[in-house]
Amino acid sequence: MINDAHDAPAVVLIHGLWVTPRSWEHWVAHYTAQGLQVLAPAWPGVEGEVEDLRLDPSPMAGIGLEEVVNHYEAIVRNLDRPALLIGHSFGGAVVQLLLDRGLGAAGVAIDSAPVKGVLPLPLSTLRSTWPVLRSPANKGKAMGLSPRQFHYAFANTLSEEESLAAYDRYHVPGSARVLFQGAFANFNPRAVTRIDFRNDRRAPLLFIAGGADHIVPPQVNRANARLYRKSAALTDYQEFAGRSHLTIGQDGWQEVADYAMDWALNRALLLKTPLT
Repeated sequence: MINDAHDAPAVVLIHGLWVTPRSWEHWVAHYTAQGLQVLAPAWPGVEGEVEDLRLDPSPMAGIGLEEVVNHYEAIVRNLDRPALLIGHSFGGAVVQLLLDRGLGAAGVAIDSAPVKGVLPLPLSTLRSTWPVLRSPANKGKAMGLSPRQFHYAFANTLSEEESLAAYDRYHVPGSARVLFQGAFANFNPRAVTRIDFRNDRRAPLLFIAGGADHIVPPQVNRANARLYRKSAALTDYQEFAGRSHLTIGQDGWQEVADYAMDWALNRALLLKTPLT
């Protein structure tokens, strides 16, 4: 897939809410085996093993999305050249925000949480996030999903047994504040997720959607991608049929990983993005 991995940019994988960098374990091994430099840093407060974070999720309580984005910006700016940025779920929103700040050689947003301006709000999204959003008192807490809620929201195309195995392997409580910031962005003129969709100077951006995703159905990703139509910068969209929100970890993840890398690497090398 890669002719000369030594000349390729580093790859920064950005996880989403309710999981840790462990959610990228297959992708890290897959890309590293190809000779790529791969980084999968944790969100602030999400450092440590899944099992430990379940016992004590307090470090992530109250963490906001701006802190998450600034954290990744510092990591990316410390690299010797622009990286390929690949994010899942809220990590996809972080990728969009980093590209808008002029960072990255190319970005891939997988099952991306919507940014300010995205209007569709499917019932499956509401059902997936309602356990947290139903009470404003939850905003400062670290909250998780039950195995049943996880199965509906993340792993609806998997069997109950497969979903439970994924839950045990990956799920942790997440910062409710991040979810509130994303959910109510359209009512906040100073929302953290506001983006200049007319930015012609940003790096190429690819949206990847799972056709059966309950948290972020394809219509949400398509609406997000359409907001960039007035920018001269490249924006692409690819949908994988039958994939749940757990597309980076369910069977067939290699197809998604290879598509994302081929697209990002080809666009980055084609444009020869200058150092940032």
